[in-house]
Amino acid sequence: MLKNALWLFAVATIILLFFLPSFSIMQDHRQKNLEYERRIAELQRRNDELKEEKQRLIEDPVYLERVARERMGLVRDGEKIYKMEK
Repeated sequence: MLKNALWLFAVATIILLFFLPSFSIMQDHRQKNLEYERRIAELQRRNDELKEEKQRLIEDPVYLERVARERMGLVRDGEKIYKMEK
């Protein structure tokens, strides 16, 4: 009986030593997959925002003008820009 218990313990230990590294690697891969899924969701959200902005730039001339003035510093002919420095 004791011999069978020792044999079973030895086999269980060998199996554990064989599968433990694979299990930890699998856990690492699961964590990376979760991080990739989060990043994909974030990039999809950003992509949707950019598509919406593109559509606004195409369809809304007032928004287009505001973006051109604020982000690109464009002005209409004859306009003068005064910058106030502190």
